[in-house]
Amino acid sequence: MLVEGKVTVITGGASGIGEATAKTYAEHGASVVVADIDETGAKETVDDIVENGGDATFVRTDVAEEADVKRMIEVAVEGYGGLDVLFNNAGIEGELADFASYEAADFDRVVDVNLRGTFYGMKYGIQAMLADGGGSIISTSSVASATGIMGRAGYSASKAGINGMTRAAAMEYAEDGIRVNAILPGIVATSMQDRVAVQRPDATDRYEITEAMPGRADPRELANAVLFLGSDLASRITGVALPVEGGFLLQP
Repeated sequence: MLVEGKVTVITGGASGIGEATAKTYAEHGASVVVADIDETGAKETVDDIVENGGDATFVRTDVAEEADVKRMIEVAVEGYGGLDVLFNNAGIEGELADFASYEAADFDRVVDVNLRGTFYGMKYGIQAMLADGGGSIISTSSVASATGIMGRAGYSASKAGINGMTRAAAMEYAEDGIRVNAILPGIVATSMQDRVAVQRPDATDRYEITEAMPGRADPRELANAVLFLGSDLASRITGVALPVEGGFLLQP
């Protein structure tokens, strides 16, 4: 029970890494606020947690909207008395296009969801944690933040920005008991990765060859890393962008 009694907010909790993390945190004793724009999927996550004896609440959240994110944090504080862990996980891959053809509107949309949404989460999550004696913030970055990903200029830029914000916030709030970290997933068996595979199967094949460990990661493997970073086992870890990518970044 690594996070027993901790109040946790997870964005993008309707599917993939977010869903797996919500269930993993609940299994380890946390109260979980599941936030997503996908109401059906997020409610299914909540129902599964409750049916298995856990405690979870759904709040519809478009992370690109500041008011939605502010309300999401308020739901946790008002409903559970504070905030201990925030997992900024919601994200989109955006359109697939060569750099010279990448539309500005598509770039803006990816940045609004992935980067600005994480900024809003950090901003209001930090405010709640300052009032509650500290906490842990984890955000989903990507191996795309550390290496080139063809056709994904907006995605790569947004994820690199998350790494920068993570380091900045970790420095600013270390003395306040707030730890701020990120994870860098590689090839994960999620609906996003399925869409990417349809759009550019040649690239997916290359990525899987590049990742030293075979196959694609199960979302639960990412959830375990988030569980560790949110728990007291990681009490001395802050400002880290933790690769959870089966050796993807080992290749030259």
